[in-house]
Amino acid sequence: MQSDIEKIFKSVLDASFEVHKNLGPGLLESVYRRCLLFELQSKNIKVETEKVLPVYYKDKIIEAGYRIDLLVEDSIIIEIKAVEKMNNLFEAQIMSYMKLSKIKLGLLVNFNTKLLKDGIKRIIM
Repeated sequence: MQSDIEKIFKSVLDASFEVHKNLGPGLLESVYRRCLLFELQSKNIKVETEKVLPVYYKDKIIEAGYRIDLLVEDSIIIEIKAVEKMNNLFEAQIMSYMKLSKIKLGLLVNFNTKLLKDGIKRIIM
């Protein structure tokens, strides 16, 4: 099963590079999210966008407004950014999403870079 997740992860990376190659930096996060969604769906990969992520607090479900940018095959969280500079807050954000959803693999992608490889961070919990 682990190798299946790695294959899917590689497909996500390939799709991210394809989007960046075609669009380049400088657009809104929402544009990159929709284009990445299109790329993944065209590869027949199950992906959900803007997936609501509730918070469970003292056996209660609290709707806190959290939304996962992309959830791939119920196994990988993708958090998309289009910012001048990454900071630790973005990594903390995706790690919180991973903890709340019990998903162990995440990808933080900042499309606002000249070379996309400089804007990618894989996160494992």
